[in-house]
Amino acid sequence: MSNFRKAVMVGCGFVGSASVFSLMQSGIFSEIVMIDADREKAEGEAMDISHGIPFGKEMKIRAGGYEEVRDAGIVIVTAGANQKPGETRLDLVNKNVAIFKQIIPEIMKNKFDGILLIVANPVDILTHVAQKISGLPEYKVIGSGTVLDTARLKRQLGEHLGVDSKSVHAFIIGEHGDSEIAAWSSANVSGIPLSDFCEMRGFFEHEKATKEIAEKVKNSAYEIIKRKRATYFGVAMAVRRLCEAVVRDEKSILPVSTKMRGEYGIDGVVLSMPCIVGKDGIETKVPIRLNEEEIKNLQESAELLKKILTDLEL
Repeated sequence: MSNFRKAVMVGCGFVGSASVFSLMQSGIFSEIVMIDADREKAEGEAMDISHGIPFGKEMKIRAGGYEEVRDAGIVIVTAGANQKPGETRLDLVNKNVAIFKQIIPEIMKNKFDGILLIVANPVDILTHVAQKISGLPEYKVIGSGTVLDTARLKRQLGEHLGVDSKSVHAFIIGEHGDSEIAAWSSANVSGIPLSDFCEMRGFFEHEKATKEIAEKVKNSAYEIIKRKRATYFGVAMAVRRLCEAVVRDEKSILPVSTKMRGEYGIDGVVLSMPCIVGKDGIETKVPIRLNEEEIKNLQESAELLKKILTDLEL
């Protein structure tokens, strides 16, 4: 039986370690096991993070092996090659697919039956790979998708409009990458259509402003990588948010990587779309209003990913 008070982190690099640190602070787990190809690295990170437990809620953080996944409620996979300056997320495909072909069978041979959360990039492709290799039901294999991109969008809009970003309701959908789409048609601020709220705040050049904001969001990771070689704090918070939704069965609506089954004319490709997320994983997709151009861009994003999938040997 899956114990949703226990999580396993596979991969103890920047993203994995920052995510465990964030999860330690959240207090939602009573036990986190860290696995890495470099056992000493996992041990060191677990020791370091566990020293902060006296400032939070009591729990156990330790290094371990794949046998630990047997009773875990959630296994989070961040293991993979890092994105380098000038490299796109899709450039990582072959390296990280090869890594997943080693990791996912190790997880499954230990009879794991919980929620598999994929964070490594390119997350949409790797979620598809993990679904196929693991044999788990699709709803139990979730990619972190555009949860972070959406947070970046909300922050940019909040700053632009001078309002709390939590009052902004908007999604980045499609690929977590260069073909991502800002779903402006369904964006609103506390129920007020975005364009109306912009005008209320004295902004009237909607097309120019939305284009600039979407570009800033899309290029955020590149700008961070150029300056500090890696992104990890933002995605760590996204991992925490997803784990909270699962463990607490919140049924939160989050834009996660999920396989499309005919929605918007797309089938068999994993893309980020708003979904209801709870203890069983993805409960259902949430249809949002998209205009013709947004649907066309979403279909093009799907085609880009589909071409990459056809070249993979799975």
